[in-house]
Amino acid sequence: MPKRTKSSARWLAEHAADPYVKRAHEEGWRSRAAFKLEEIQRTDRILRPGMIVVDLGAAPGGWSQFAARTLAGKGRVVALDVLEMPALPGVEFIQGDFTEDEVLARLEAALGGAKVDLVMSDMAPNMMGISDVDHDRSMHLVDLAVDFAARELRPGGDLLMKVFQGREFQALIARLRRDFESVKLRKPKASRARSPEVYVLARGYRLV
Repeated sequence: MPKRTKSSARWLAEHAADPYVKRAHEEGWRSRAAFKLEEIQRTDRILRPGMIVVDLGAAPGGWSQFAARTLAGKGRVVALDVLEMPALPGVEFIQGDFTEDEVLARLEAALGGAKVDLVMSDMAPNMMGISDVDHDRSMHLVDLAVDFAARELRPGGDLLMKVFQGREFQALIARLRRDFESVKLRKPKASRARSPEVYVLARGYRLV
């Protein structure tokens, strides 16, 4: 069996001691990510019954689970991930790689032409430990999510994405400010302080 690296051992120890991990287990949430969305919902009220929500990079399902509970059976949550995700009440799941055209076509077919109220993306690549390469790969997924939102959001719809800050970050913010009424940055308490991730919330899509 290969030995764990110091960084992976540190991550495992941090994960085991994380109060949000413990709380997620105690409260029946799929992952600690549910608390990130919970805090954003508390401050920004992005989820409302009757909405159509798409969750990209959904597995293991924390965001989809929280969204479905908030919608309370009124509306739709369509989730997608390359990994398997056990069924969740009120969530329609598609397994596949979002970067592939065939998978994107399946997602769009599931929507059946209906415009989306909220696109959420918690997608991230498997990190290689090479900062420039990791940043480029993560920004590729961000760009795909923005392109998808531009096609599928209704006018006035919202986009919430995980983004790792780096050299392309300001260009992304400029693009979103062009296409949305407002752009806000969120760093929920459940997001580890040392992580470069932030959550970008673009609200009020302008049909361009």
